[in-house]
Amino acid sequence: MSAPAIRVRDVGLKFLIRSHNAPATVHSGLVRFIKNRPPPREFWALRHVSFDVPQGSVIGIIGSNGSGKSTLLRILARIYAPDEGELRIRGKVSSLITLGAGFQPNLSGHENIQYNGLLLGLTRQQIERKLESIVEFADLGDFINAPVRTYSSGMRARLGFSVAIHVDPEILVVDEVLVVGDAKFRKRCADKMRDLIAKGATVAMVQHNMDAILQMCQEVMWLDKGQVKEIGQPYDTVKHYLEAQGLPMIETPADITRTADVQT
Repeated sequence: MSAPAIRVRDVGLKFLIRSHNAPATVHSGLVRFIKNRPPPREFWALRHVSFDVPQGSVIGIIGSNGSGKSTLLRILARIYAPDEGELRIRGKVSSLITLGAGFQPNLSGHENIQYNGLLLGLTRQQIERKLESIVEFADLGDFINAPVRTYSSGMRARLGFSVAIHVDPEILVVDEVLVVGDAKFRKRCADKMRDLIAKGATVAMVQHNMDAILQMCQEVMWLDKGQVKEIGQPYDTVKHYLEAQGLPMIETPADITRTADVQT
């Protein structure tokens, strides 16, 4: 049996939270504030998280806001380094987390495709070969030649998704990208992701849309307060999660897809 594409063992990540209670006046209170400032408080965003994702499999990560889902994705994308535990990833990773975060506002969309593509690890030759497809997928019309500072947030996200998805990753880390743009573009995003999955890409995706979770994932992990509450078959795990949110009992997967598009 081959090694998993993603292996996470007892991973934890903490943040240090400091008090920001400033003194009433700077001159009279600065020294006292520095001397009496309390030590930072540790907040564990994730703790004791363990799971495997086989090559070519899709794992969905669900949970309430603040449960650690996006933090975990940032660890998988190597944006954050865990404070404890072990992370092993086999393959080239592309992350669809903060779409368009690296764009230069004074450059055009066309120029940013080349700039962002280099940041994501493509060569200039690869960018040139993929350029037409990236532009066509983003479907920004004449705005592709306009400065990105003139784009709406949705337009930036569309361009960012189009560039990132054309990296042809072996491992894809996805945070709520299926809510980008209008219904037509969301369908295009979902179809493109399914195409990558069919070609054997390994995917870890955070998603509040339970319909997408049930359609795409072989396994689902429910995070609660930074720890794994449950990991298992998609239908069972989604059902237990929804019940914990106080939603009515759901008897069939079809019912879940109609009622479970929730934001918690």
